[in-house]
Amino acid sequence: MALGVGMAGAELPSPALQAGRVVLVRHAQAPGVGDPAGFDLRDCRTQRNLSEEGRQQALRMGEFFRQQRVPVDAVWSSQWCRTRETADLAFPGQRVDQAAFNSFFGEPDSAPVQTREAWALLDGWQGSGLLVVVTHQVNITALTGVVPASAEAVVMARQAGRWAVVGRLTP
Repeated sequence: MALGVGMAGAELPSPALQAGRVVLVRHAQAPGVGDPAGFDLRDCRTQRNLSEEGRQQALRMGEFFRQQRVPVDAVWSSQWCRTRETADLAFPGQRVDQAAFNSFFGEPDSAPVQTREAWALLDGWQGSGLLVVVTHQVNITALTGVVPASAEAVVMARQAGRWAVVGRLTP
């Protein structure tokens, strides 16, 4: 297990990062909790966004992954501006939005359906490298039981036909 493997300044490959694994990343630091009432997904000015520290976290995350010996095959993101910006800074040009990974913080009744949709996407993924999913704390917790910090990653691997947590990468 690669619990507590640091991202900042890491030069050796993380043993948790192996081909075919999924890395669920909580977006980088965005001060506050939830989003303002009446926010609009199409308008970043109405949402909680990354701080300057959050942008630096995302850049460091990208550098960490570039140092690894396992390629990042795909980067999925929720449609929130803070997840999209985290993905774009860390993995330029690779982001594909996936609504199944949108936050359900303000709509907890949608959690079961959305989590099933997220599992279906993860179960259908067939890559030769890593799949990185930039999402929200509530989504990662629903999928893994882990409550990650900002910019923390939870690494999952298929074991006996199911996804299991095999490591965490801390910012």
